[in-house]
Amino acid sequence: MSHPKLFQNPVYVGNTLQDILYGIELVLYFKTMHVLRRQRGGSTIFYAFFSSVMFFLITVWLVTQILFGEEMWIENQDFPGGPAEYWELHVSDWYIDFGGTAVIVLQLMTDALMINRCRIVWSSYRVIIVPSILWVATFGLGCMVKWTTAPSGGNIFAGLASIYALSYYTASALLNSSVTCIICYRMVIHGMVVKKQLGQEYAHLYFNVVSIVVESVLPYSLSGVAFLVSLGVGSGTSTAFCSVYILLMVRRSQSVDLRTTP
Repeated sequence: MSHPKLFQNPVYVGNTLQDILYGIELVLYFKTMHVLRRQRGGSTIFYAFFSSVMFFLITVWLVTQILFGEEMWIENQDFPGGPAEYWELHVSDWYIDFGGTAVIVLQLMTDALMINRCRIVWSSYRVIIVPSILWVATFGLGCMVKWTTAPSGGNIFAGLASIYALSYYTASALLNSSVTCIICYRMVIHGMVVKKQLGQEYAHLYFNVVSIVVESVLPYSLSGVAFLVSLGVGSGTSTAFCSVYILLMVRRSQSVDLRTTP
């Protein structure tokens, strides 16, 4: 791992960017709730509850990062060794660990939702066998990440925890990419069949769904690649990319929910 001092600028930039993205998520959440309030049915209740839980978990993550920044740069600015030493010694404090747990739960939830959407699109359980196995793998790796970061001084940017974290986020990224491709493939095939039989007017709905999925997932996927590469090479910028990646994870699911709600 690079010296913790080199992590301070990326941490500050990451906190700033995630504050901006959280503002966007706030707007998307309340807009989604407004749309869902006018709908009826069990699925409406489910998506309202799911969106609320996502919003709560990402808020927990954001608050813990704000508190840690305040403790590191304001309350303990005279800490022996400076903010860099404080970061190294307190990056695994209980509230930071709590925020990290919220992120893992959030990621498992959004991944599971994508798998369920894939099942609905294909009307088959067989197509989600491999994604489900990947999900179980990410669950196990997520548990290992928490186990290795729980001890004092443990964090996902150094030591054994970084190896598990890299494996965990790689498995999750692979899961998201594969499920997204499976969904888009199904929609494109359906769209082409409908276009051939009924014309473009009836087929545009399928292609619109594909564009919505791609537009929502692409920023998340690109930030995930940047995070994984920087984490893999041990770069301090991984802290900034991590913050962006986590917020875009929520924006992806929230955006799809909002834009596909009747």
